[in-house]
Amino acid sequence: MQTAQEEYARRTSQRQGAALREQKRERTISLARLAVFALGVVAVWLIFVDQRIHWLWLIPIAVVFTGLLIGHERAIRKRAAYERAVQFYQRGLSRLDDSWSEGGETGEEFLAANHPYAADLDLFGKGSLFQLLCTCRTGIGRTRLAQWLLEPAERGVIERRQSSVEELRGALDFREELAVVGERIAAQVHTRDIEKWGSRPAVLFHPWERVVTSILAGSTLVALALAFPSLIRGFFALSGGNLDEMLPGWRFERVGAFPLLALLAAEWLFSRRLAGRVQEVIRDVERAGDELTLIAELLRLVEARRFDSPLLADIASEVTASGGEASSRSISRLNKLIDLLESRRNQFFFPIAAMLLWTTHLAFSIEKWRTLHGKDIARWLSTIAEIEALQSLASYAFENPEQPFPRLVESVDPRFEGKALGHPLIPRLRRVSNDVHLGGETRLVLISGSNMSGKSTLLRTVGVNAVLAFAGAPVCATELVASPLQVGASIRIGDSLQEGSSRFYAEISRLRQLVELTGSKTALLFLLDEILHGTNSHDRRIGAEAVVSSLVRAGAIGFVTTHDLALAKIADRAELKAVNVHFEDQIEEGRMVFDYRMRPGVVEKSNALELMRAVGLIVDKSGD
Repeated sequence: MQTAQEEYARRTSQRQGAALREQKRERTISLARLAVFALGVVAVWLIFVDQRIHWLWLIPIAVVFTGLLIGHERAIRKRAAYERAVQFYQRGLSRLDDSWSEGGETGEEFLAANHPYAADLDLFGKGSLFQLLCTCRTGIGRTRLAQWLLEPAERGVIERRQSSVEELRGALDFREELAVVGERIAAQVHTRDIEKWGSRPAVLFHPWERVVTSILAGSTLVALALAFPSLIRGFFALSGGNLDEMLPGWRFERVGAFPLLALLAAEWLFSRRLAGRVQEVIRDVERAGDELTLIAELLRLVEARRFDSPLLADIASEVTASGGEASSRSISRLNKLIDLLESRRNQFFFPIAAMLLWTTHLAFSIEKWRTLHGKDIARWLSTIAEIEALQSLASYAFENPEQPFPRLVESVDPRFEGKALGHPLIPRLRRVSNDVHLGGETRLVLISGSNMSGKSTLLRTVGVNAVLAFAGAPVCATELVASPLQVGASIRIGDSLQEGSSRFYAEISRLRQLVELTGSKTALLFLLDEILHGTNSHDRRIGAEAVVSSLVRAGAIGFVTTHDLALAKIADRAELKAVNVHFEDQIEEGRMVFDYRMRPGVVEKSNALELMRAVGLIVDKSGD
């Protein structure tokens, strides 16, 4: 069985070859089109100047030229699709060789300053979890994926997502098609505008106005037919001819044009009454139709596929329009109305369209479509967002087959137990994994250790895997069992010049936020790094012990790192159910070496002085 890297490389090569073939085909068609055009120029000269050939020779030339135009456009579309597929697989290869941080969506717009863990766990920004996961092509897809990372889901929702991700994991062709079509949508569709267009208040037309419009149009058509002989007679009279002499034996009734002129005047007056509402209907419909056409391409992919997992089956059922009609077919009907509306701009058809109140009739039909299906647009967009977010998680699952889905359990006591838990943002060759256990007789883990030994990384490892687990994704571990949890962290807290707050104030504000989270029905998993290190050691120890104790007593579980070994004595309090673990370093050939392995107990040494000496600072033990 091929690995993900081998499969991506094979498909990249195939799609590149196909794109090159289409590019050559484009050139060939372009040359042929140029040759046919030149032939057409010669034919025109031979017909109208030299008069050697009949004008009917232009027909096959025009047919061939039109066919070449269509073929050239198709070749361009195919080449662009293959190139988008190449980008899709090249991006996957960059994730597999750990060079993914140089491209892709960073999601910085989703980073909220007051979120309880987003900044601390590197969810967004360059080199973030979002950048690693996101294969979404549309803004709505990216927003949905970000929501999943920011808001832990309930157990039932997570399990439905897991089964959907498992199904999409192996559906590589389908995911490629979604990415190729999604790229076009991302470039050309303004989802907010189109959703706003679909949901704006209905433009009201009274039933009698529709009836009067039909009567006027029908009457005008009859009046035109009756007045036609008189109009023709008048035309020939103006040109100096006599229609009766030119067509002897024909009888032309002398019906005047007055009824037609009267009806045209009535139409003009009546259309003035409707003009504002008609313009409101047709103002944005052409752009909306173009964008809905692209959306229909993606929806058609979902319509054509049979899904087994419950969530995907439910998503596919949402693709139908109101009344049970397929969404793509419904959008096609709108496009036909838009095409008919567009025909009013034809210089030959324009006078007839004006007499038939063509634009008004189509405004009625378009508004009827929007009233019926406009509310479906938000649902269709939500379907696209859900599919794109799921395919992002499916790509991650496909590229990391060794990573399992977490097992979610309902438990009286909160649990988070992971074996060989690693950080997914650390390259595979440098990643070090550790076992963690929270729950039952262990509610608090106190982590001591030297600088740079891996304490903060462990907190982020736990937090990021919790985010993956509660979003519905596989986790970077060999096994993870967890009960429903919400995550709160104080790892990367800084001061704010804009808000005029110090680092210490920012930290205690975050701690208050975490304490407030313990009041919800879902237990809190807290991750506290060097708690209260912005104040003196006496206040730090008292304050830290009080905060941690209140969190545990409120039913939370979590990890706390510290340099203050006095804080490690919290583990002596039996009611907190705490344990001490540590990271350590070794001095080898004059330099510090870390193995990033978590060990039981409290650390017995510090490396602060060694680090200071390593950067050239003079540190004398005597203090002189």
